[in-house]
Amino acid sequence: MNLEKVIFGFFIVMALTLNFGFFIGDVDNPEHHHVYELAAAIFVNLVATILKFGDRSQVGAVLFATSLVADLQLIIAALVWGINTEMTPSIMASIVSLAGGAMLANIISVLLLVFEIMLLRR
Repeated sequence: MNLEKVIFGFFIVMALTLNFGFFIGDVDNPEHHHVYELAAAIFVNLVATILKFGDRSQVGAVLFATSLVADLQLIIAALVWGINTEMTPSIMASIVSLAGGAMLANIISVLLLVFEIMLLRR
């Protein structure tokens, strides 16, 4: 077992699960979405992006692109949360929608990783 690949896979899957944990719940209810969970999702996504940076293959380029998309959407979600002092259902829905887009990018990233692993085995 290659420890580097385990760590790489861990951060990719952890990025998806933290993002999912933040996303799940009533879209417009701030009590269902915690700011620290968003912060953790941003941090783990940034670490996953750094780990994807060195791969020079075509799949690696797409993995890196999906991470950049997820990072950008999560950072914008955090900025929207930070800029608005009064949390309305509309603002919360925007934040959760941005996190949902990041989650979709993370799902694509995990699927690409699984497909790449399946191709290597054959």
